[in-house]
Amino acid sequence: MATIVDVEIDSIALIAALGRGARVAAGELGRLSTADKRRGLAAMARAIRAAEANILDANAIDMARAADAGLSSAMLDRLKLTPERVAAMADGVATIATLRDPVGETIDESVPANGIRLSRVRVPIGVIGIVYESRPNVTADAAALCVGSGNAVILRGGSEAVESNRAIHAALVDGLTDAGLPADAVQLVPTTDRAAVGAMLAGEGVIDMVVPRGGKGLVARVQAEARVPVLAHLDGINHVFVHASADPAMAEKIVVNAKMRRTGVCGAMETLLIDRAYAHAADLIAALAATGCEVRGDDEARALHPGLAAASDADWDTEYLEAIASVAMVDGLDGALAHIARHGSHHTDAIVAADAAAADRFLREVDSAIVLWNASTQFADGGEFGLGAEIGIATGRLHARGPVALEGLTTYKWIGRGTGQVRA
Repeated sequence: MATIVDVEIDSIALIAALGRGARVAAGELGRLSTADKRRGLAAMARAIRAAEANILDANAIDMARAADAGLSSAMLDRLKLTPERVAAMADGVATIATLRDPVGETIDESVPANGIRLSRVRVPIGVIGIVYESRPNVTADAAALCVGSGNAVILRGGSEAVESNRAIHAALVDGLTDAGLPADAVQLVPTTDRAAVGAMLAGEGVIDMVVPRGGKGLVARVQAEARVPVLAHLDGINHVFVHASADPAMAEKIVVNAKMRRTGVCGAMETLLIDRAYAHAADLIAALAATGCEVRGDDEARALHPGLAAASDADWDTEYLEAIASVAMVDGLDGALAHIARHGSHHTDAIVAADAAAADRFLREVDSAIVLWNASTQFADGGEFGLGAEIGIATGRLHARGPVALEGLTTYKWIGRGTGQVRA
C-alpha cells in the first residue's frame, strides 16, 4: 500500500504504480464467484461500522478546515458526516452485496447461418478511475460498486475531504483483507497534488474508464483532457413543470420537496416552470418562498408574488445547490419542453399533472436521463431506484445513462461455440 503524502511527486509514476496493482487485483476480482464478492462487501460494510469513531474524527478535521476556507453551506452539507450518515454508508455497501450480480449474465444468444452459437456475456470493465469532490460517502459507494461488479478502482477525492476519505478507505481495505480479497482492489491516490488527476486522465492502458463526479469545472476538465473513456456525471439543472391540470396540494408538496429536502444534491430542483393556465401559481410560489428559499422569478412570476428577485439570463443555466430557485411562467407543455431543451442539463426533470396525455408526452419528449411524473426530482438516486448505491448519474447517451450501479460498470464480450466450422 502506498504511503499518504501531500508533497509534489512524480504523478505519472505514481498512477502507473497504482494501475499495475489495480490490474492484478482486477484479474483476481474477475475470477471471484458472486458469493466471494458478497462476502467481501459484507466485510467492508462491517469495517465501516467498526471505524465510525475514526471516520467522524477525520471528518471533523475536514469540516473545520472547510469552514475556515469559507465553503458554502451546500458544500459543507455535502462534506459533513454524522453517525446516521456513516451508518447509511455502511448500509449502502451491505445492500450492494444483496443485489443481482451482472457479471457472467448472458445478454442475448443467436445462431447465424454459419452455425456458430453466439452469445453476449457481461464482463467487468477492468480498472476504473473515479475523480470526485466533497462527498466522502462516494469513497465507499464507488469502492463497493466496483468490487461488486468485479472491477478494481483508483479513487481520487477532493482535497476538502482528504481526512474523511483516508479514514473510509482504511476501513474498506481492512474489510477487503479480512475477507481475503486483494487490498489493491480499492486504492486511494495518496496525494492532494492536482497533477495526479492529469496523470489519471492520461492513463491509457492503466485505467480503462474515468468517472468524474463533481462540479462543472471538474467534469469539463476531465472531458477536455482525458485520453481514456469518460462516463460523465454533469450538473443537475433540474426542472419541475406544474401543468394546468396539476392537483394543487400535490404540486406544492412535490415542488417544496424537490427543492428543499436537500438542496446540495444533484437531484434538487433548480427551476420551477408553471403553466400560465395553472390557477394556483401565486399560492405555489408563495409556498416555496415560505420555506426560506430565495426565489428568483421572471416578470410574470414577480407580478404574482411581489418582492421576488428578478431572474437573470444566467439563472436558467445555474445549478445552485443551495436554497435558491428560479421560477418561469410558460405557455403550457410546449413552453415547458422548449425551456427544458434550451436550459436543461439532461439530468432529471419532472411534470406534475393529472392529464395523462400531457404527462406521457413530457416523459417521451424530454431528453433527460431521468424523467418523472408526479414525483419529486429528489428520487434521482441509485438507492431509490433499487440499485443500492450509485457511482453517479450519467447524463450522456452512450454505454450507461441515469444512475450507474453494478450493471453500468460492466461491458460485454462475444462468445462463440462452434462444431468445427472454418470459413471459406
